[in-house]
Amino acid sequence: MLGRAMMDPVPGFQRSDFEHDGTTREVYRAGAGPGVVVMHEMPGLHPVVTQFGQRLVDAGFTVYMPSLFGRPGRAFKRSALVQALAEVCVAREFTMLANRAPPVTSWLRALAARAHAECGGPGVGAVGMCFTGSFALAMAVDPVVLAAVMSQPGLPAPLTARKRAQVGIDAADLERVKTRALGTGRERLCVMGLRFTGDGSVPQERFATLRRELGDAFIAIEIDSSPGNAAGIDPRSHSVLTMALVDRPGHPTREALERLLEFLDERLRPAPDPGPVSAPSKQAFTGR
Repeated sequence: MLGRAMMDPVPGFQRSDFEHDGTTREVYRAGAGPGVVVMHEMPGLHPVVTQFGQRLVDAGFTVYMPSLFGRPGRAFKRSALVQALAEVCVAREFTMLANRAPPVTSWLRALAARAHAECGGPGVGAVGMCFTGSFALAMAVDPVVLAAVMSQPGLPAPLTARKRAQVGIDAADLERVKTRALGTGRERLCVMGLRFTGDGSVPQERFATLRRELGDAFIAIEIDSSPGNAAGIDPRSHSVLTMALVDRPGHPTREALERLLEFLDERLRPAPDPGPVSAPSKQAFTGR
């Protein structure tokens, strides 16, 4: 068992390599049903992120989890976090301060297109967390993404008042996202955002921008983490779907997870077939 665990950093998921535009990364895939691309948080594809991916699999989705930085399967530790931060700081594929989509999102859009081709259905979902939270919004310029989830989106780093309100994509991409969000029918884009109210790395101004720009196409889930909150949530809580998740019925984080699953289900399941339309009866024509 020990040898298998060492060879299998993401248990239950099948590893493959995905190449696009000269860049190849590991992708871990499992499940059946509509496709959902899950982008891990810092410091990498750690076991608690994998547990979240398994929840999506159990809910009837095909999950694609790319390894973007760090070492897959490595536990969440301070040393791993320091190494991952050093890795992304020098990588040209990531931008930590700029209000624009980093180059890696082009590769992620290609992965979403692959997921849609393999899984079918009306479209795919994209879930980003913390460092990758805004990546989900950047992927949503592509019509194949119907459901974008930004969980505690921490980029760009909120070092100034202006950056606190920025959402991680440039003006042109934001206009494309807005156009999709203002559409109608099954092809309309919807975006969900999750944050703890006391999380300074995900300021309320960022969600205010998303509300203003996307209107009712933006669904905000803001969990009270103020001192003395009713659920006893630590004011320092950050990772809504992973490290800070309390898997207990009725807890605000569990309710947030359940709402996310409903959101993906609503957006990605094909509309039911109404069946053949019957010819109107004579009575319908005469109004009797």
